[in-house]
Amino acid sequence: MDPQFTVMASPPSELAAAFLQTGITLGLMLVCVYLYARFHKAYFAAWALAWGLYAVRLSSIAAFLLTARPIWLYWHQVLTGLTALALLWAALVFSQQVRWRSAYWLLVLFPPLWSYLAIYRMENFFLAAGPAVLFLSLATMWTGVVFFRHHRSIGSRPAALMAAAFLLWGVHHLDYPFLRARGAWNPWGYYLDIVFELFIGLGILLLVLEDQRQGLSVLSALSGDLQRGGAEEDIVEALLARPLTLPAVTGSAMFYRGSDGDGHFTHGAGTCADWIGDGAAGPSRDAIETVIRDGHPAAAHGWPSPDDGRQAGHAYTAALPVFRGEEVVGALVVVGKARDPFAVLDEEFLIALGHHVGAALANADLYKRLAERSTELERLTVQMVRQHEEERQRLSRELHDETAQVFAAVRLQVALARDEAEGERRARLEQALEFIGSGIRSIRAVARDLRPTLLDDLGLLPALQAQATEFERRTGIETDFRAPDTAPPVSAEAELALFRAMQEGLANVARHSDAGSVHVVLSCDAEGVSMRVEDDGNGVRPTDDEDTGAHMGLVGMRERIGALGGSVTLNDSADTGAVLDVMVPLSSGGSQ
Repeated sequence: MDPQFTVMASPPSELAAAFLQTGITLGLMLVCVYLYARFHKAYFAAWALAWGLYAVRLSSIAAFLLTARPIWLYWHQVLTGLTALALLWAALVFSQQVRWRSAYWLLVLFPPLWSYLAIYRMENFFLAAGPAVLFLSLATMWTGVVFFRHHRSIGSRPAALMAAAFLLWGVHHLDYPFLRARGAWNPWGYYLDIVFELFIGLGILLLVLEDQRQGLSVLSALSGDLQRGGAEEDIVEALLARPLTLPAVTGSAMFYRGSDGDGHFTHGAGTCADWIGDGAAGPSRDAIETVIRDGHPAAAHGWPSPDDGRQAGHAYTAALPVFRGEEVVGALVVVGKARDPFAVLDEEFLIALGHHVGAALANADLYKRLAERSTELERLTVQMVRQHEEERQRLSRELHDETAQVFAAVRLQVALARDEAEGERRARLEQALEFIGSGIRSIRAVARDLRPTLLDDLGLLPALQAQATEFERRTGIETDFRAPDTAPPVSAEAELALFRAMQEGLANVARHSDAGSVHVVLSCDAEGVSMRVEDDGNGVRPTDDEDTGAHMGLVGMRERIGALGGSVTLNDSADTGAVLDVMVPLSSGGSQ
C-alpha cells in the first residue's frame, strides 16, 4: 500500500501535538514505574510497559510524518496494537489477577503480522486499515468492560471513571480510517487522545488512593480491636470479621503452623467458616508456606478447597504473616471475588500488623492462662476458707464439749471441797471457783467466736441481732441493727461470711474508730444481699504498722467474700466515720 495515498502531508501543528502527547505518555509511564517500585505489583509494571509502548508508537508516527518511510508506519501500527493489548493485560491483572497463557501469543502476533500485510501487501486502504482499527478499538473497549465489571463488583468510582475513558477511547479509535488517516481532525485527534490518557492516569492514581484508604481503614479498625484485648476467641473473631467489610472480600481464616511443620485452619468467617480443621492444598498451601518461610505477605490467583484441592470459586487469596516474637507461627488468609484487597498497602505496614496480631494473640493466651490461674486460686481460696471454718468448728466443738466440760467437772469438785472446808481454806477454794468460772466463760467465748452456735441454732437474722446486742453490751457503743423481716435466700457459706464480716467490722469499730455509735443495715435485692456497717468515728486511716491486724482482717474478709463472688469496700462516710459495704450474690455458694 502506498503510504503517500493513506497519509496526507502533515502540518507542523500535528507534529507539535504528537510530541506533546509523547511527553505526557512518558510522564504516565514514569508514574507507573514509580508505583511498581513502590508496591511491587505486576499490573503497575504492565501499565508502565503499555505507556512505554505508546510513547514509542507516538515517536514512530512522528518519524513517519517527517520521513514518509513505510518502516515507521509499520512500527506505528504494530506498537498501536501492542499498546492496546498491554493496557488490556494490565486491567485484567489488576482486577482479576489473570495469568499468562500460551494462547495469548496469538493476540500478540496479530499486530505485527497484519501490519506487514496492510503496509506492504494490500492496496485497498479500508481493507488494510479496517481489521487493525477494529482490533485496536475492541481491545480498548474490552479494557473498559474489565474496569466496568470491577466497578460493578466492588463499587469503585475510579474504576467507573477508567471504564468510561476506555470505552470512549475505543469509540474514538474508529474514526481513524475516515478522519485522522486522511489528514482531517488534526491535531484535535491528538488532543482528544491526551484527554483520555489524562483521565486514565487520574483513574490509576485514584484506584491506588482508594485501595489505600479502604485497606488502612480496615486495618486501623482491626488494630483498635486488638488493643482492646480480651480472650483469644474474641480477638480472632474481630480479626476475621474486619476484612469482610472490604469490597468483594468473601471470607477470612486463621491458619496456624503445627510443631510437625504442617498446620490447619483454626478459625474461619464468611465463606471460610467451614475450613476449620482443614489443611491447605495446591496454590493455597504454596502461598501459606511462602508467607511462613519468608515472613512477607503473599497473594495468589484462586484458592482451592482445602479438603480436596478443587477450585473453590475465589478469584484471589491474600495471606498476611502472624508473628510470635520474630517467628512466623501462622497466617491470616483473606479470599474474595475481585482482587487482593491489600494490593497497594506497604509491605512494612502489613508485617507490622502481623507482629501486632501475634502480640495480641500472645496477650490473649496470657490472659487465658491468667484467668485459669485465677480460677484455680479462687477454688483454692474457697477450699482454704472451708477447711479453715471446719477447723474452727472442730476446735469450737472440742472446747465446748471437752475442755469446758472438764472445767465444769473440776468446778463441781472444787465446790464440794469448798463446802467441806472452813476458814482460810474455804476462802481460797471460793477464789479458785471464781477463777474456774472465769476460765469457763472465756472458753465458751472463744468457742462462740470460733463457730457461732446462734447461726446454727437460730439462723442469720437472730445471730446478727444477737451479735449487735452483745457488741453494744461489751463496748458501750450504741449499736443500731436493721434487717428485713425474713432472711435472704443465701447458702450456709454466705450466711457465715456475712456473720464474720459483721463481726470483723464491729471489731474494727471498737479498736480503731473511737466511735460513739454504729449502724448495721442488711438489705436484699435482685443482685444479692448487702450489708453496711457505718460508724461516726475517725474515718478510714492509712494502714500502718500499728494497724496490721485491721488490715489483715480486711484482707481475710475480702478473701472470704470474694470466694463467694461478692465484694468488700471500705470508705469514708459522707459526714464522718467509715463505711464498710459487703455484698454477696444470691446464688453464692462457693466454687466447686
